[in-house]
Amino acid sequence: MKELVLAELIEQKIFLIRDQKVMLDSDLAKLYGVTTKRLNEQIKRNKKRFPEDFAFKLTNEEDIVLKSQIATSSSPKGRGGRRTLPYVFTEHGIAMLSSVLNSDRAIAVNIQIS
Repeated sequence: MKELVLAELIEQKIFLIRDQKVMLDSDLAKLYGVTTKRLNEQIKRNKKRFPEDFAFKLTNEEDIVLKSQIATSSSPKGRGGRRTLPYVFTEHGIAMLSSVLNSDRAIAVNIQIS
């Protein structure tokens, strides 16, 4: 039952962008049990492992369209919320994430997503 719930949650986090099924960095970070900041640090440290068909940053326009598709709460006044455009990951990028994050949880989540 737990696996079925996880599978349903994952399905809800898959979006179609640039004709590719992708997942947001923040959603993957939650699944992997790391902060979005840590996940993105690993991307920057391992740029050669994430070509454009594995991971890419959204454009402003894509970010606006994506926000309109998902229910997002408004951030509090002042500073808060995201300050940079998110990365999104294709299936290949998600598989690569498990190798750079190198944790048992990342491996287990990658198996569940595949």
